Amino acid sequence: MNYWLLKSEPESYGIDHLKRDKVEAWSGVRNYQARNFMQAMAVGDLCLFYHSSTDVKGVFGVAKVVAKAHPDLTQFDKKSHYFDPKATKEKPIWYCVDVGFVEKLKRPATLAEIKVDPKLNGMLLRAPGSRLSVQPVSEKHFTYIREVLGRGK
Repeated sequence: MNYWLLKSEPESYGIDHLKRDKVEAWSGVRNYQARNFMQAMAVGDLCLFYHSSTDVKGVFGVAKVVAKAHPDLTQFDKKSHYFDPKATKEKPIWYCVDVGFVEKLKRPATLAEIKVDPKLNGMLLRAPGSRLSVQPVSEKHFTYIREVLGRGK
């Protein structure tokens, strides 16, 4: 099993939306490295659900990959903000996975906490300028965020 961090703006799609919907395609990612990470995901992989571009940035919940990477349909939709005129159904450019709701953390593991906690040294999220919306996380970091920070110290 592998572990990941998925970033989303909570006003667009937050952990409460996923809790309501149960399963959602993680569509609209338009970064090649993030796309490649999604193509490496396997069914059953766990993901930290991170809220970005908000007052309290941090991990708010956990999701699970429930369907492996498949073409992101938003790339073909001319009315979508994520439409890509270079993509064709024969040669899609963008892929997404489907994720399912696992849990909402008791409390968010905030970015401020993550950045200063020595137990999270080496986490990609802490790297200067790290803006990837999909990124790998070690099992150790995943477990610490979920079981320690997300439950309250």
